[in-house]
Amino acid sequence: MLILLLQVGCYLLGGVGAVALLAILISLYKSKPYPLITRHKDEKFFLDTDTIKTVEFPSLDDSPTLELSVIVPAYNEEQRLPAMLDECMAYLAQKTEKQPDFSYEVIVVSDGSSDSTVSVALEYSKKYGANKFRVLELVENRGKGGAVRIGMLSARGRHLLFADADGATKFEDYEKLAEALVSLAPEWRHDGIAIGSRAHLEDESIAKRSFLRTILMHGFHTLVWIFAVRTVRDTQCGFKLFTRATARKLFNSLHVERWAFDVELLYLAERLQLPMAEVAVRWTEIDGSKLSPFWSWLQMGIDLFMIWLRYMVGAWRIVASEKKKN
Repeated sequence: MLILLLQVGCYLLGGVGAVALLAILISLYKSKPYPLITRHKDEKFFLDTDTIKTVEFPSLDDSPTLELSVIVPAYNEEQRLPAMLDECMAYLAQKTEKQPDFSYEVIVVSDGSSDSTVSVALEYSKKYGANKFRVLELVENRGKGGAVRIGMLSARGRHLLFADADGATKFEDYEKLAEALVSLAPEWRHDGIAIGSRAHLEDESIAKRSFLRTILMHGFHTLVWIFAVRTVRDTQCGFKLFTRATARKLFNSLHVERWAFDVELLYLAERLQLPMAEVAVRWTEIDGSKLSPFWSWLQMGIDLFMIWLRYMVGAWRIVASEKKKN
C-alpha cells in the first residue's frame, strides 16, 4: 500500500512538473523581446481645470521644463490619497518659497479606478492649477508598474520621483534622495537612481509582523537576491528618484506592469551598470494595502523567476542596450 502511494505521489509530482515546464515554454514562446507600450487615445490628454479644456501630455523624450515630476500611481485610493497629497503639496509649496527657482508637477495616475479617485485628484488640480497638478486617467487597470510607466512617459521634470499613494514614506525625505542623486548624476542627462529604503527598519518591523509574514518576507528577499537584484536591500519601497535620462532607459524597457515591476527596474539598472544609491527613509505601515500576503508573494516569486529566465534566454531584451550597440 505504501509503495502504491509513493508511486501515485511520484506520478502526480511528475505531472505537475510537466505542466509547469509546458507553461514556462509557452510563456517563453509568447514573450515579445521588447515591451509593447499601449496607450489609449484618451490617456494622452489631461483636463486643464483652469480652461476646462483637454490638453495633450508632453513626452519623456522632450527636453525637461521643470525640476521635479512626482508620479503617484493610484488604484481605488479615494480614502488614502488626500493625506498623502496634502503632505506632498505642502512640502513642495514650502520648498518653492525657500527656493523660488525650484519648479515641480504632480501627476496622479488613476489605474482604472472604480471609486472616486479621479474626482478626488481633480479637486487638487482645481486648487493648484494644471501646471502643477495633473490627473492621468487610465481607461483600464494595467497594474502599478504600468501606471507608473505611463506617468513617467508624460512627465516634464529633470528628476522624476514615483511615490506610493498611501503616504507611508515621509515626503520630505525626498530631500535626502535628491542629494544622493545629484552626487551620482550632476546633470539630468547623466544616469542615476536614488532608492528609498526601509532596510534599516527591518529588525523593528519583524518584531511587529506575524511569523508567516516574516517567513514570506525573508523568502522573497532570498528570491530577489538569487534571480534579480544583488546590490539593493529593499527593492519594494515605493519612493524612487530617477534622472530623466535614466527614466527614458528603464521605462521604455520595462516589461512587468504589476507588483514585481520594481525588481525588474533595478535588475535592468544593474544590467546596464547605472549608478544607484540606497537611501534610508522614514516609513509607516498604512492600512488598506491591496496585497494579499501569501498569494501576492507567491505571484511575485513566480514573476522573479520568469524575469530572470526570459532575460537569460534572450526572450526579453533591453531597449537601451540595443540602441547602444547600434
